[in-house]
Amino acid sequence: MTTSAPPVDSVTSDTPLLNRVLTPYRDNCRYLKSAEISLAGQPMHGGTATARCEFGIDESCYIDDTGHFNAVELNICYNQMFYYIIAKGVQDRLFAPFDGWTMQDYWDRQLPDILIVKLSSNFRRPINARKFSGEIRLDKVVERARSGGGGLVVADTSCRFWDDAGGDARADVKIAITNAPITVAAD
Repeated sequence: MTTSAPPVDSVTSDTPLLNRVLTPYRDNCRYLKSAEISLAGQPMHGGTATARCEFGIDESCYIDDTGHFNAVELNICYNQMFYYIIAKGVQDRLFAPFDGWTMQDYWDRQLPDILIVKLSSNFRRPINARKFSGEIRLDKVVERARSGGGGLVVADTSCRFWDDAGGDARADVKIAITNAPITVAAD
C-alpha cells in the first residue's frame, strides 16, 4: 500500500485535473471553476478534507432561467466538487483510502461506481447562480473489503453554497463507491 503524502494545510486548484474531471459534462454544464483543498487530519480517522470552490452558471443546462440556484443545480455542483476532491486526493495521495488508488482506478470508477445513496438539502436564502461559492467536506470515510471481491467506500459528506448577497443552501450527502480498489483486508 502507498503511504499518504506529508500533511498539508491547503492545495490550490489544479486546472488540468479540474478540466479532466469535468470531461464527462457537456460544455454548458461545467459549473465548477476552481477549488482549493484543505485538510484537518484524515477523514478515515476523525479528520476532514474540505474543498472550497467557485462556481458560475451562465445558463442552466436543463431549464429556462429560474433566477436562482435550485435543487438540480445543487446536485450537479455537489457531484463536480466530490469528483474533484477525490481525484485530487488520488493524484496527490492526500488522504486514505484514495492514497492507495491510481489515477486510472479513479477514472475507471468516476461515473459507474460513485453513487449518491442519500441526499438531503435545505435552501435558506436564494443564491444568484451566475457567481457563487461552495464548499464540500468529507466528514467520515469508511472502507471495507467485501468477501465476494471488490471494495466498498462509504463517505459521509456535507456541503454548503453561498453568494455575496447572503444566499445560503446546504446539503448532507452519503456516497457509496462500489467496486473500489481494495486497500484493506477482507472482514
